[in-house]
Amino acid sequence: MPWTKLQIEKEEPIYDDHADEDVRKLSYGEALREALDQALERDERVYAMGQGVDDPGGMFGSTLDLHKKYGSDRVFDTPLSEAAMIGMAIGSAMAGLRPVSIHNRPDFLLVCMDQIVNHAAKWHFMFGGQVPIPLVIRSCIGRGWGSAAQHSQALHSLFVHIPGLKVVMPSTAYDAKGLLIASIADNNPVIFMEHRWSYRHKGHVPEEVYSIPFGKGVIRRKGEHITVVAVSHMVIECLRAAEELAGEGISLEIIDPRSLKPLDEDIILQSIKKTGRLLVADLSWKTGGFSAEVLAMAAEKGFSYLKKPPVRIALPDIPTPSSFVLEQAFYPGVSDIVQSVKNMMDT
Repeated sequence: MPWTKLQIEKEEPIYDDHADEDVRKLSYGEALREALDQALERDERVYAMGQGVDDPGGMFGSTLDLHKKYGSDRVFDTPLSEAAMIGMAIGSAMAGLRPVSIHNRPDFLLVCMDQIVNHAAKWHFMFGGQVPIPLVIRSCIGRGWGSAAQHSQALHSLFVHIPGLKVVMPSTAYDAKGLLIASIADNNPVIFMEHRWSYRHKGHVPEEVYSIPFGKGVIRRKGEHITVVAVSHMVIECLRAAEELAGEGISLEIIDPRSLKPLDEDIILQSIKKTGRLLVADLSWKTGGFSAEVLAMAAEKGFSYLKKPPVRIALPDIPTPSSFVLEQAFYPGVSDIVQSVKNMMDT
């Protein structure tokens, strides 16, 4: 079956750590590995490279032993030179291959921003559509182990700003597999952002090959009082907050955009039309972040629906601290979501 014919057949309705035990479950990392395995098997043009992809841990399990199955010419470790990695990936994509370039941390993508922003993102346009760049750049946001200011930055908002790039951030194992398949199949550069804490969770993942279309969000929990747009791991925090708030009679509708660019604006606007309130929970800094883009879109296209000023939950505008105590204060979680919701409901 050609890559372009891959279509998703059903949606994963909710975050499902406690789903029916009879369904097939994989961890987030296992789902990513299965997607990459199936892509490598399906298309000899696909290859994967990155620092540690062939080590015993296999990038948190997401590349485990794939170098043994496909050989070191298709799954291989690289030197600590992000600019060289991206240059090789872009060049090979121009030549007809479909590289998956895996980086341990988004922080080090800054080293190769010229190649990503000025080359990979633009050549399709500069050469009249004759030079597709089918490149996937995977990276994993870290927190909770003293990763601090240079190893834990969530930089997805920077990439959302760049025309020519697609940006996805799956929160479940089901979406991780489907979006990675879609990213590898796409003829444009895709920034694929993971979260280290997402690897803790398991969920239903079909064995067959499937893709999830870009620009298609999903409602993780239906509700009546407040629309919550949550990014990546914040989906989990918001679902936990929703359980707590439900006991007080407050109903949250939680939307997982999955694809930040293109963004499913319609699913957000239709929800705001119903609830009249909007809360955005993001992983990046507040100023100039993705949360600001969602609020701007809602103000431009759904202002008449809003009963209250929209609210953002995001990181404070300071570098990430390293100590556990300071991290607890720096990263927003359930308590911040609950308090923000109560403020919006005037309770």
